Amino acid sequence: MGTAWDPEIDELERRRAMALELGGTEKVDRHHEQGRLTVRERIDLLLDAGSFREDGTLTGTPTYADGELTNVLPANLVCGRGTIEGRPVVVSGDDFTIRGGSSDAGIFTKAIYAVRLAVERRMPLVQLVDGSGGGGGMKVYEQSIYTTTPPILRDWEHAVTALGTVPVVSMVGGSVAGLGALKACQSHYSVMVRGTSQVFAAGPPLVRHTREDVTKEELGGSAVHTRNGVISDEADDEKEALQRVRRFLGYLPSSVFELPPVLECTDPVDRRDEWLADAIPRSARQVFEARRIIEAVVDEGSFFEISRLFGRSIVTGLARLGGRPVAVVASDPKHYGGGLDAAACQKLRRFIDMANTFHLPRVGLYDIPGLMIGTRAEAAGTVRFAAETLAAVYQTTIPQCVVVLRRFFGLGAAAQVNPNLLSPLYAWPSAEWGSMPFAGGIDAAYRAELEASDDPDALRSEIEERFAYARSPLRAAEKFGVTDILDPRDTRVVLCEFAATAYRALEPGKTMTTMRP
Repeated sequence: MGTAWDPEIDELERRRAMALELGGTEKVDRHHEQGRLTVRERIDLLLDAGSFREDGTLTGTPTYADGELTNVLPANLVCGRGTIEGRPVVVSGDDFTIRGGSSDAGIFTKAIYAVRLAVERRMPLVQLVDGSGGGGGMKVYEQSIYTTTPPILRDWEHAVTALGTVPVVSMVGGSVAGLGALKACQSHYSVMVRGTSQVFAAGPPLVRHTREDVTKEELGGSAVHTRNGVISDEADDEKEALQRVRRFLGYLPSSVFELPPVLECTDPVDRRDEWLADAIPRSARQVFEARRIIEAVVDEGSFFEISRLFGRSIVTGLARLGGRPVAVVASDPKHYGGGLDAAACQKLRRFIDMANTFHLPRVGLYDIPGLMIGTRAEAAGTVRFAAETLAAVYQTTIPQCVVVLRRFFGLGAAAQVNPNLLSPLYAWPSAEWGSMPFAGGIDAAYRAELEASDDPDALRSEIEERFAYARSPLRAAEKFGVTDILDPRDTRVVLCEFAATAYRALEPGKTMTTMRP
C-alpha cells in the first residue's frame, strides 16, 4: 500500500542511486585499472561493516531537460559518520572519479562541515585524501570568467582547531597537490600507498615550467615524503594503509576531553626477558637492537611505530603498558650512533606535541651521545631544532619516565626531560651521562697537557682511568641523581607501574600547547 509521499520518496531514492554511481562507470573502471579503490570502497574498508551514515548524499550538480531532472553529478567529496571498533568517527573522502577530486570542483562547505562535525561532536576525523585544487582551477576560471584570491584558507582555522581537539588521520590514495597536500600534512598521522600515492605542492606539468622534468614518483612518491617527514608512513596497498589508520586510532582518545582507552592486558606485567641482560654491548662502538628492546618491555604486539624512515636516530611510536596507551621514544644507535640531527629533533618535537595533546604518558629509552656536530649539522640548523624540541618538552604537562640504556649526554639529553615535572629517571648498569661524552671532554679539557706530552695516548688513558670511578651510574645513585639502577630484565615491571600511577594523575581537557604540523 502506497503513501501520500511516495513520489517524493521515490525521487530521493533515484537521486541516491545517482550518487552511488560516482563519476560514472567509465571513470570508475579507469580508477580501478590504476590499482586504486573508489572513495566508497575505501570507506567500507575503513569503517565497521554497516556503520556508515552519510551526510550530503544528495549534494551535487543537477542536469535538467524540459524542467525534468535527468542526472545529478555528485559532489566529489563523500562525508559522514561511522564507527571503528565500535567508536564513532567522522570520515571525509575525495572522489577522484569526478574532476580528479579537485576541491574547486566541489562544494567546500561540505568539507568544512566534516571538520566542524568532528571538532564539535568530539570525534576523530579520518581524511581520505585523493584530490587537489582549492583556489580555482583553469576550468573554473573559464566558466566564471574571472579569477579570485584563494578564499578556502579563510576556513582553515577549523583544521587548525581540529589538531588540538581530536585525532586527525589522513590516508593519501592517489596524486595529491595543493590543498590536498596541505590536508595530508594537517594530521597527527598520515599514510601513503607505495607506488600509487604522491604528494606535492604542484605536479609535474607545473614543475616543468621550472625546467625540471620529473615523474610523479620522483617528485612526491612515498620514497620522498616518508623520509623527509612530510608523511608518517607508507603501506604496500590501500587495505594495509586503512588498517594502519584503524590501529593508530586505537591508542588515542576520541578527543582531548577523554583519556586514552585502556584495554585488558593478557601479557604479564612482571614478564622478564632474560636476553635483556645482554642487550647492551660492553663496547660503546657496538650497536644494539632498539626495537627489540621496545618490544620486550611493552605489552606483546602493541608497539606501533610512527615515522620510521624519518629522523632515524630516534624511534617513536605508540604502545601499551599493562593495557594503558603510552608514547615511546627510543634511541637507535644504528643511525649516527643515536645522536640527534635536525630531522630527529623535528620528529621528536611533533611526537611530544601529539603525546601532550592526547594525554599520553611518555616513556624514553635512551642512548644519546648528544646533538650531531660538524659542518653538515650546523648547516641543517640542528641547534635551532633542538631548541624547538626543548621548548616542547618544557611545555608538556604529561608524566614521563626515562630509562638511560647507555649514553645520555649534552643538549641531546637535556632536550628529553622537563625538570619541572616529577619524572622518574632509571638507568641500566651500562649507563653513563654528563655534559659531554668523556672522550671528547678529555680532549677539550686537557688539550694543552696532551699536546705537550711525549706520549699523549698514555696520558689520555691515565686521565680516563681517573674518571672511570665517576662515570659509574652507581655514583649518581648514591646522590639520588637517578631514581634507581635497574636490572634490565626488571624494566617492564617498572614501566608498567609507572603507567599505572601516571594514569591516576591524568586529567582530560585541552593542554596549554597542542600539536602543530
